[in-house]
Order: sequence, then C-alpha cells, then structure tokens
Amino acid sequence: MLHSYFSGLMLGAGLIIAIGAQNAFLLTQGVRREYHIQVAAICALCDAILICIGVFGLAALLVESPQLIAVARWGGAAFLTWYGIQALVRALRPVGLQNRKTEKARSMAKVLLMALAVTLLNPHVYLDTVLLVGSLGAQQTEPGAYALGAVSASITWFFGLALGAAWLSPWLARPTVWRFIDFGIAAMMLTIAAGLILK
Repeated sequence: MLHSYFSGLMLGAGLIIAIGAQNAFLLTQGVRREYHIQVAAICALCDAILICIGVFGLAALLVESPQLIAVARWGGAAFLTWYGIQALVRALRPVGLQNRKTEKARSMAKVLLMALAVTLLNPHVYLDTVLLVGSLGAQQTEPGAYALGAVSASITWFFGLALGAAWLSPWLARPTVWRFIDFGIAAMMLTIAAGLILK
C-alpha cells in the first residue's frame, strides 16, 4: 500500500510542479492575494477528481474518444491565447501591485470561473492527469493508495504555491518584478496555445 501511495505521490509531484497555465494563474492570484486560497482549492479539487476518474476508468474512454481531446485542445488554445495577450499588455504597461489594487476588483465568481477554464480547457490536464496518471494507477496493486498519493501531491503543491506567493507578495508586487511575471506568464500561455494549435 505504501509503495503505491509513494508512487502516486512522486508521479503527481513530478507532473504538477512543472510551471504551466494553471500554476501561472495561481501564482498571479497569490501575489495579488485575490481569492488565492479558493483558487488553490478549485485546482486541487479538479486534480483530485481527474486523478480518481483516470485511475478508475476514464483513461480508457479518452483513448477511444479523440473528439473529447480535440474539443479541449481548441477551447484551451483560444482561452490561453486570450489570457496570454492580456498578460503581455500588462507587461508592456507595468504597475506595482499597490496601483493594481485601484483597478476594478474582480468578483470571486469570475476568478473561480477563470481558474476552472485554465484547469479544464487545457488538454494537457487530460493527457497527463487522466491518461498518464490514470493508466499507471490502474496497474498498481493498490490503485486507491496510488490515487491518494497523487491527490496529496496536488493539494500540497497548490496550497503551498498560493500561500508562498501571498507571503512573498510585498517583494513580488514591485513594478519591475510584476513586469517580469507578466512577460513570463504571457510567454508561457502563448507558447502552450501555439503548441496546441500546431499539433
């Protein structure tokens, strides 16, 4: 049982720590201290659900239904392009976080919908979390323990990233650092979107 748990924990950590659209969005929310705990909870919950349904059966369904992956691919490319362009515009006109606080505040519903979009419109979530984690988990002697390990990695990472970004917010929120963050986010989002389009 422990072997399956740690196998899931290690694989989950290895996949989730790579900076991607979801992590970039959560980092931004953490720096802004804008519903960052709720966003971390959404990310962790979505990951937990996708890991479990992957380990317990959906991985096989996705392999047989490329149309589902195609829908996620094109929807994800459109959303990531839009989000990347917004980050690029912010990077070209950088302001510190204190000045950003004078901007119109976004509602929690809007932020959480964006978190869901960043999470569920990214086909890599289905390829990595459902197919890879799911297919390997289905082969374990204790698939439940394996899924629990992968879910533990997600929860630890997402809440750690949100709280760490909020804690470092005074340093990260300076205009120069914020410009760097926005350029990085724009480059990442547009690169991922281009990769989806050119596949």
